[in-house]
Amino acid sequence: MSAPTSAPAVPAPQVLRVLICDEMNPGNLEHEGFQIDYQGNMERAETLRRLPDYDALITRSRTRVDRELIDAAGPRLKVIGRGGVGVDNIDLEYASLRGLLVLNAPESNNVSAAELAMMHLMAAARGLTRSDRQTRAGVWDRKFLGIELKDKTLGIVGLGRIGSIVADRAQGLRLNVVAYDPYVPGSKFERLGVARAETLDDLLGQVDFLTVHTPLTEETTGMIGARELAVMKPGAIVVNAARGGIIAEQALVDALHSGHLFGAGVDVFVDEPPTAEHIFLGAPNLGITAHLGANTHEAQERVGAEIVSRVLSALHGDVSKGAVNAPALDAKTLEALGGYLTLGEKLGRIQAQLLPGAHDVEVTFRGEFPADPAPVVTSVLVGYLSGSTDEMPNMINARALAKERGINLAIREETDSPDYQTEVIVKVSSRGADKTRTRTVGGTVFGRSPRLTRLRDYRVELEPEGYILIASNQDKPGAVAKLSNMLGTWSINIAGMALGRAERGGQALFTLTLDDSLSTEQLQAVRDLDVIDSAYLVRV
Repeated sequence: MSAPTSAPAVPAPQVLRVLICDEMNPGNLEHEGFQIDYQGNMERAETLRRLPDYDALITRSRTRVDRELIDAAGPRLKVIGRGGVGVDNIDLEYASLRGLLVLNAPESNNVSAAELAMMHLMAAARGLTRSDRQTRAGVWDRKFLGIELKDKTLGIVGLGRIGSIVADRAQGLRLNVVAYDPYVPGSKFERLGVARAETLDDLLGQVDFLTVHTPLTEETTGMIGARELAVMKPGAIVVNAARGGIIAEQALVDALHSGHLFGAGVDVFVDEPPTAEHIFLGAPNLGITAHLGANTHEAQERVGAEIVSRVLSALHGDVSKGAVNAPALDAKTLEALGGYLTLGEKLGRIQAQLLPGAHDVEVTFRGEFPADPAPVVTSVLVGYLSGSTDEMPNMINARALAKERGINLAIREETDSPDYQTEVIVKVSSRGADKTRTRTVGGTVFGRSPRLTRLRDYRVELEPEGYILIASNQDKPGAVAKLSNMLGTWSINIAGMALGRAERGGQALFTLTLDDSLSTEQLQAVRDLDVIDSAYLVRV
C-alpha cells in the first residue's frame, strides 16, 4: 500500500513592495498585500541600490527620476508616484518608453495654494512686507495707507480647481470677481457666480487686483508682460502663486519701481531657488515666499496619503486617478491606429486654438478603419485639453477631464468616405447668449503620416506640422503674393501651402505652414491687409 500523497502547497500571494524615498507624511503604511518602506531624504546611492527590489517608487520633488534611476530599477518597477502636482523631476518620456506608469496627486494642495494667493493679496493691500521690514529696522511709520478689499474687483486668469477656490474665498471677502479662461464653458462661470471676460485685455482693464492660476505652457509663459501690466489701472495689485514666468519677472519689477503697481506678491520664480542678485529681492512693495503654496500640515497629510492610495490602486490595475502619462496601447492597436492617434491629437489641438471653451465636441469617422477607432476620440480630447487644465490630459483621464469641464461628446460613424479612404472630422461648438459658434477640421492618414484635409467648409491638403497660418479672403488674384511678400520681409519661411474655395469668385481660404511663429503685432498686420478678411495662427 503506497503512502498517501500530500496536497500541493498553495503559493503565498506575492507581496508588492513600495519604496518612499522623499520626506512626506504617507499616512497609514499597513496595507494588506503590500510592504511599504518609508525613508525620507534617502541618499541617491541608496535609492539606486535598493530600487530593483520594488514594484513602485514614490517621490516628491527632491529625487531626480532620470534614466539612471529608471534603468537601475530593472524590470520589476511598474509605477512611479509623485506627491503633489509637478513632475519636472521625472523623465516622463523615458518612463513612458519603459512602460512605467507615472502618477501624481494634484488636488491635494488646492486649498492651501488658493489660501496662499489670498494671503499675498491681503498682505500687498496693507503693505505688510514694507511695514514689517521698516519696523524691524526701527522705523515706526504709521502714515502708510493701505487698500480695502471690500467692493473692489479681483481678476482671475485661469478658472481651474485652484482659481475656482480663490473665487469662492474672494466672494466671502465681498470682492467682485471676474475671470478670463477661454477653455472653461460659461456654465461654470454661472455656477461660481463669476463674471466672464471675453479677452485678457478686457479683464486687465477693469480689475483692481489680479491673480494668475494657469499651468505654465508656451501659451502662458510671459502672458502678463509689460504691455499687459500697462493696461491695468494705476495702483493695482498683482499676485503669482502659480508658476514662475507666467508674469514676466522684469516687467513686474519695472511696474513696481515706476509706481504703476501699488504692490505685488509672488510665491514662485522662473529659477528656484533665486540667487542673492535676483531682481525680486530689491523690488519695492513686493511680498515673497519660497514656493510655499502646498506647504501646510493639512496639504502634506493629504498629498502623502493620496499618492500612496493611488499607487496601491495602480498596482492592482486601477489607473483611473492621477495618471500623468498613459500606459501604451497594445502593440496590435498601436500598429493599426498609430497614425490616426497622432492625427486625432493634432486635430484637437488645432480646434483648441480656433475655438476654446467648447460645449460640444463631435467626432465623425468616415470609411473603414483598420481597427476600432474609439481610442482616436480620446486622442482628440487629449489635444483639445492640452495646455488648458492644471492636470496633464492623457489617454486615461481625457474623457473624465472633458466631462468635468462640461463638454458633451458625440461620436458618429459613416461607412462612406467620398474623398478619402478614411477621414476623421472634428466639429466643436460653443453656445453663447445670442448664437452658437462652430469650427470644423478634418484629416486623414497616408501610410502613417497625418494630413489635414478640411478646414470649415473648405478642402485643403497639407501636413499638420509647426505653425499654420489660416487666412480667408474673396477669391481674387494677388492675395497670396501680398501675404508672401509680407512674410518675406520678416524672414519667415513658408514650408507649405494649400488653397481652397467654395466657388469661383466667392469666399476662399488658404493655409500656409510656417517655420516660425508670428508675434501679436505681425498677426495683426496680416489681418490689416486689404486682401485678407480674417487670419488665425495655430501651432500643431
